[in-house]
Amino acid sequence: MLVKMEIELGKGFAPWKEMFIKNEHRLNAHGGKLVFAGTPSDNDNKLTVIMDFESMEALKNFGGDEELTKTRVEAGALLETSVMTIMNDESFTTT
Repeated sequence: MLVKMEIELGKGFAPWKEMFIKNEHRLNAHGGKLVFAGTPSDNDNKLTVIMDFESMEALKNFGGDEELTKTRVEAGALLETSVMTIMNDESFTTT
């Protein structure tokens, strides 16, 4: 299940990227994996992330991880700006 997350960053992309690299194993433990993360060339604070989750339950577990949420906030993620879009079942990343 592909999920697109859009979120504003308060500290730019570099601190968020460093946080993600250190904590990617936590996403994986929740049944998710990163497909893409990046910001536009003209706005280092507008993050788009594409993740692939094994199931809706895996996504909910990831979202409910309070310790990981705190870590994301400390890295500059402004969670109140988050917009999550669950992509349709026909979405794909490779052919």
